[in-house]
Amino acid sequence: MNIAISSGKGGTGKTFISTNIAAVLAQGGGKVRYLDCDVEEPNGHLFLKPEIYKEEDVTLVAPCGVDEEKCIKCGKCAEACHYNAIAVVNGKVLFFSELCHVCGGCGVVCPTGAIIEKEKKIGIIRHGKSGSIDFHYALLETAEGGMSPRLVKRVKECAGDGINILDSSPGTACPVVETVKEADLCVLVTDPTPFGVNDLKLAVDMARDIGQEPVIVVNRAEYLDDELKDYCREEELEVIGEIPDDRRIAEVYSVGDIVVEKLPEYRELFEKIAVKMTELAREKRAVRKSGKARDLSAEAGKKAEKSEQYGILPGAVKPRELVVISGKGGTGKTSIAASFAALAENAVISDCDVDAADLHLVLSPRIRERGYFSGGVKVEIDPEKCTGCGRCEEVCRFSAIRKTAAEGKPRFHVDPVACEGCGVCHLVCEEGAIKVEDAINGEWFISETRFGPMSHAKLGVAEENSGRLVTLVRNKAAALAHGSERDKELIDGSPGTGCPVIASLTGADYAMVVTEPTVSGVHDMRRILDVAKHFGIPAGIVVNKHDLNADMTGRIEKLSREYGVEFLGKVPYDRKVTEAQMKRLSVVEFASGPVTDSIKKIWQKVSERF
Repeated sequence: MNIAISSGKGGTGKTFISTNIAAVLAQGGGKVRYLDCDVEEPNGHLFLKPEIYKEEDVTLVAPCGVDEEKCIKCGKCAEACHYNAIAVVNGKVLFFSELCHVCGGCGVVCPTGAIIEKEKKIGIIRHGKSGSIDFHYALLETAEGGMSPRLVKRVKECAGDGINILDSSPGTACPVVETVKEADLCVLVTDPTPFGVNDLKLAVDMARDIGQEPVIVVNRAEYLDDELKDYCREEELEVIGEIPDDRRIAEVYSVGDIVVEKLPEYRELFEKIAVKMTELAREKRAVRKSGKARDLSAEAGKKAEKSEQYGILPGAVKPRELVVISGKGGTGKTSIAASFAALAENAVISDCDVDAADLHLVLSPRIRERGYFSGGVKVEIDPEKCTGCGRCEEVCRFSAIRKTAAEGKPRFHVDPVACEGCGVCHLVCEEGAIKVEDAINGEWFISETRFGPMSHAKLGVAEENSGRLVTLVRNKAAALAHGSERDKELIDGSPGTGCPVIASLTGADYAMVVTEPTVSGVHDMRRILDVAKHFGIPAGIVVNKHDLNADMTGRIEKLSREYGVEFLGKVPYDRKVTEAQMKRLSVVEFASGPVTDSIKKIWQKVSERF
């Protein structure tokens, strides 16, 4: 039995739910495996504390450059690459390994065999035991964002008899899809805030698009309005549990303890949720169609824009760029970015959290221009032309080509969920049996806000190439800055360390990492600082809700010195932040007091850095 626990928004308590459910199931005598599929920022081990008995490298054969003696600079490799990982500039082939998805297309089209491939480590996988719980998790190598789905797949191979709890990454992009697809039950964790509801809608659409009818757990269930309840009722979503908004839970979580052990009054609640999960996982559940699901391909026709390498208009001056990021979701990154937008002068705003964008909920942008985004191709195999040679299956490195038998002859079809749109199958088909057209992977927007122009986007349901969409958003923001003579750009980045984060960071002038004083906050802060260091981006740290755990806040200050980054300041816990969200305002517009004063002081420091 595979139970996938996911969330559209980071910080809803997905890992909190996953670890406590695993604990009560194991205490009930069941055979339990915990598979942490959040390979960019795995946190489950910080709470279940497994004893690791085995660690292994995960590698694959990947392009690493070109043989200059063989290369004729024809540019076919760059033309074939849908990930902007290869460029030919001034007669020189440039290879960007951080953007490569290892599809093999460059090697297929190279007429002289100049592409060099070698074994590359993409991460490690660790195997351990936490009491009676079998525990398996992986860590993605720094700046290997495109490899997340491959590493998730390796973690899932550790599933076995009994109950497998799959702790997913947040969002709706490819690592989440790889985790959730084919599970016996998909559980989505949310909270009753505008951010939580917005991202739940995206996650529900994603789940249903890949054939899952999700159920809902509401964390921090203090309802300030009926939006979440109304949405669940309209979409006929079953809510299987509600966890109260109890500060004691946050305090237990901050030090890495299990709530059902430290606060036994919550054991019965989690036991009921666990029983409900296992019952539903045994049922055949009809997948409903989301009430507001859209077919972007039908809307866009063939009109879609592709992103180029990150850059700006010829003759334009690149704006100074601040990117606000967080290794862990839910640290308050977007809330602080919204406050910065209110405090900034002469800045362009861009929301690069494209698969779970929330900044628009605070800034209320008025869309001025919009369009569609294509990050790859959509392929289909014509059964009338297919001879069954199997060459497409051989070259597909995403296992997206599936074989079936028809009239005793092998036939092949494309699994659209597994396909990453690289088009390599089309390149090798000698019969012309594979039809290819630009995929529509999302939408982009140019808007006006009360604080200035904004570039933002929305990745399509269960779509790929979020990194390229981020690049398109940044290119459009740079063009906005040039056109309006604004000299600064404020970027709200994605959580994690994957493709959209890498695309958000590349070429930025300063990175501000927002963390929280918890064991998971510290763990993920370290991960994102390593990414910033890899790209040579100066960074600073802000601790949100610092008074939740004073000792952990002090540890973060010490770590900032060890990493050689600035400690920019700390923001106290304040319910006014959530109240401001409900009013669609930044907290600096909504209220005065310690939280607003602290953010203003941090802004004064940060504005001098970019």
